[in-house]
Amino acid sequence: MVFSEYTGRLQKLKIQEMKNSIKVLILFIFSIVIVSCKKEDKSSDVDYKKGDLTILTDESFEGVVDALADGYMINYPDAHIKVVTKKEDLGFIDLLNDKATTVVMSKELSQEEIKTYEERADIKFLPAKFAADAVIFIVPKDSPKESISMEEISQGMQSEDKQFVFNGANSSNLNFVAQKLKKQPKDLKFSVIPGNKNIIEELNKYPDKIGVIGLNTFSRPYDKESEQLRNMVKILPVESKGVLYNTDYDNLRNMEYPFTRVLYFLTREGNFNIANGFIRYSCTQLGQMIVQKEGLQPYNLYKREVQMR
Repeated sequence: MVFSEYTGRLQKLKIQEMKNSIKVLILFIFSIVIVSCKKEDKSSDVDYKKGDLTILTDESFEGVVDALADGYMINYPDAHIKVVTKKEDLGFIDLLNDKATTVVMSKELSQEEIKTYEERADIKFLPAKFAADAVIFIVPKDSPKESISMEEISQGMQSEDKQFVFNGANSSNLNFVAQKLKKQPKDLKFSVIPGNKNIIEELNKYPDKIGVIGLNTFSRPYDKESEQLRNMVKILPVESKGVLYNTDYDNLRNMEYPFTRVLYFLTREGNFNIANGFIRYSCTQLGQMIVQKEGLQPYNLYKREVQMR
């Protein structure tokens, strides 16, 4: 009798242990399902076709960025892109401080700046190059001046006459000229008229000055406003080592015009959401066609194939 009671209790304990094991297994499986669902929910939020994106760009290349944003929103109506103008240096600082997701740049970053970007954004520095633009030197249409040399530019940027007119400090135009002259922007001397368009419109008031603007300010070949602005000034070819270079497509494509610059995107976005979707679009054939329509040189060249029958 005692033995049978002991055997019965032992069986009850085994059954209870089996029930507990089943409960633990069920809880384990349930927890896996919850985690996997959360991962699926998170991944479903990642979508390059929709969402909101603000892009910071220097005024000098606002036109091409606006055109690319319009093209992207036409293709993806649920994507909403806002282009905000901000001086290049200040836009980059906002990117580092996580106040901006995506910026457009033209200046070459130092190794220290690249390191800071990689540490703060927690992604590799991979500039998405999409267009060749240029910094150009302009004078009023009736000016007798026909060209300008690298020596004139270098000397003039260190003269108290402040002959060159920029659209302000921290701007892409000033940064790029400073890099070409191997100087710091703070060491250069220049005058300021805020806004590239304002420089064009007011330059005739200062016949002894030379305006320094971005080509994209009036590069659209069939745009009425661009045509009107172009007709107010003339672009000075730049002489380097005895050769004159203008800003035609060949000189931009071959980087022979001395102040040719490459525009690129930088982003903090680590996944393939709207920012990286827009960047990829800008670098594909469709985006590069928009760049060309803006009067700039596409960075990525695509072969055009025509079948003759």
